[in-house]
Amino acid sequence: MNRQWTKEEAWAWYNARPWLCGFNYVPSNCASRFDMWQAHRHDEKMPGIIAEIEKAHEIGYNCIRIIMSYECWKYEHDGYMERLEEFISLCAKNEIGVMIVFGNDCTVPKDLYTPPKFGEQKIDWGYHGGIKRSPHAGIPGVGYSILDEPEILEDFVCMIREVVTKYRADERVIVWDVFNELGNGRRDGKSVPMMERFFAEIRALDPIQPLTACTYRIVFWASDPQSDKYAPLCPWERRALELSDVISYHDYRDLQTSVTVIDYLRREFDRPLFNTEWLNRIAGNCVQTHLPLFFLEKVACFQWGLAAGLNQTYEPWDSLWARYYNGEGADLDFTKWQHDVLRPNLRPYDPHEIELFEKLIALDKRRKETE
Repeated sequence: MNRQWTKEEAWAWYNARPWLCGFNYVPSNCASRFDMWQAHRHDEKMPGIIAEIEKAHEIGYNCIRIIMSYECWKYEHDGYMERLEEFISLCAKNEIGVMIVFGNDCTVPKDLYTPPKFGEQKIDWGYHGGIKRSPHAGIPGVGYSILDEPEILEDFVCMIREVVTKYRADERVIVWDVFNELGNGRRDGKSVPMMERFFAEIRALDPIQPLTACTYRIVFWASDPQSDKYAPLCPWERRALELSDVISYHDYRDLQTSVTVIDYLRREFDRPLFNTEWLNRIAGNCVQTHLPLFFLEKVACFQWGLAAGLNQTYEPWDSLWARYYNGEGADLDFTKWQHDVLRPNLRPYDPHEIELFEKLIALDKRRKETE
């Protein structure tokens, strides 16, 4: 549709599907999402990627969230589009729908920004994301986005048009995630005009998939867990949610906060909910606590990470280390991985977690069969 879906249309689309249970994906043999999409050593990486996606299918996952790479689209265009199709086809073969992300405010200040370089990637071992100076390190200053450059913004829009045009009527793609974490990196409302334009450009192409823009500060909105009063939404995130067909958000906090957040979003927007980033065992956001919540509330969920590897998202955010060193981390459990559910050899990090995924996904299938 070339307009925002009504609440009724969004719920009809959502209720016709199984419970969406998936993950954010960077292959274990890739240092970053840029490394995932570049041509360098692509053929060597594919057997590992195939094995991971097949393992995800075996567990029962039915959706995956991936972030596009503008640089690969720009400088390796034809090969990039071929690799994107190859990946979407691989997921479809394994009954996994793809959620595609475009804009992204999770970034660092300009003086720390380094454009990606094609070829072998430098890795900082022991750091979340494989980068010392990452957006998760709590670095002061306003984050820089390549979309701040007018000529790049126009080219980025061309990428969006091409990708959406190619897959606008393709059921293998399930959702367009227009903008990731709007306002992160202390950017606040700086990216709102870009996000609004992306929504307009995609809707003009009349896709069959719903659109969303995910928020990240939702975990701070509940003012008092014992009360039904909530802090007001910040203007830029309210704008993102008001434009969305389905509501997406990120939540890495404890169970009580997560329950409060779901309650708030349901009452405020009355649209299907997508938690597109979760799983922070160090802070008490765990599979055993949160997966049953998402299942019972029928919240589509995408935990961060599948298999541990070069991207090292099993390591803590540096901001968590900072909390600990500042004497504020008594509640943090550094004996646990932060993200990811599989070891590099594709054995479970914790077999009980994988068993719970399998049980709840199978239970949803049986529930659907009786409806």
